[in-house]
Amino acid sequence: MSSLGLILSNRRYWAPAYAFMCLNLIYGTWAIYIPTIKETIGINKSELGLAIFAMALGNFFILTLAPKINDVLGCGRSTKLGLLALCVFGVGPYLAHSYITLCITLFLVGAAQGFLDVSMNATVSQIEKNDKVTLMAAMHGFFSLGGVAAGLGTFLIPILNAPVVHSLLIVLLIAIPNYSLSKQYESVTAPIAKGSKRPSNALRPLILLGIISLVAMGSEGAIVDWSGLYLEEIVKVNTAWIGAGFLVFSITMTLGRFLGDGLSTRLGSEKVLILGILTSVIGYLAVLTADSTFSVIGFAIIGAGFSVLVPELFRMAGKQEQIPSSKAIAIVAGFGYSGFLTGPVILGITAETFGLTTSYYGLTSAAIIIGLLSIYLSIKKRRSN
Repeated sequence: MSSLGLILSNRRYWAPAYAFMCLNLIYGTWAIYIPTIKETIGINKSELGLAIFAMALGNFFILTLAPKINDVLGCGRSTKLGLLALCVFGVGPYLAHSYITLCITLFLVGAAQGFLDVSMNATVSQIEKNDKVTLMAAMHGFFSLGGVAAGLGTFLIPILNAPVVHSLLIVLLIAIPNYSLSKQYESVTAPIAKGSKRPSNALRPLILLGIISLVAMGSEGAIVDWSGLYLEEIVKVNTAWIGAGFLVFSITMTLGRFLGDGLSTRLGSEKVLILGILTSVIGYLAVLTADSTFSVIGFAIIGAGFSVLVPELFRMAGKQEQIPSSKAIAIVAGFGYSGFLTGPVILGITAETFGLTTSYYGLTSAAIIIGLLSIYLSIKKRRSN
């Protein structure tokens, strides 16, 4: 909990933490309105999945440009710019009245999200180096806290009865504090790596970490986007509880990440990965019972398991010495965030073809696969020592 104490007691660390929280606040608010927007525009699950894929395309497009923009502007200024872009484009999906405009606005949101994600992780990585502190897991805890805040927004749906107004309130909540807070990190810059060649023996383990990140964040994105429909259509909860799965998932994700640094110190990164994935599999089995109580509890268990995965993967990437840590983290983050956006697309197409229950069996299988990869990493590390 020492990293959480540092963030809460120091404005320099609180400022980027708020940026992490804001990213998921906007994305999570979109998530709870997915059923509403789906019905308003009149699209099916497959079309919704392709619309979300437009968000993924925006992310893919910006991933190649983000490191270059970071080199020119500095990762701190890029974080400020990414937040501004997210505020501007984040209202777009709620204003869309056709399938085409929904896809276009989601593309822009995806680009803004991807740019902010790369920039703020690079900013925190550099702050950790400059100040000799460990903050990454707790920063991701604040990302999850943004999801909790967005999930609580479910209860505003019947009160406001206006998605556009809801999204504008969120934008104001983000833009006003960040106008002042961004001064704490906008001067942060990361060294520009010299040369373009990377040793292949350093890239291979990073790619393996990236694959685990891809599946883990892809599954996380699928739960964010589809947990509401699963509870509505398969479990058949009443309307007031549609967002319950996403809410409890976000709460346990947040708590797990605030505790993740201490767990990693005691067990080591590889064991934390295995434990987290095993926990998530148990959660999926509970969700698949399709019982309202067990399913909601299952989403909470999945959140606890997933909470430690991405921060731990970033930590492992940052520890290797052959590639600059900020670049290594960007590689793993690029894989992961791509999965975060494409996972819901794959699940949507599967749900439309075979049903949502089959899709969740697929997510369970994916968790087992990355569990086996994590065991392989653990064995490989023991043999190399």
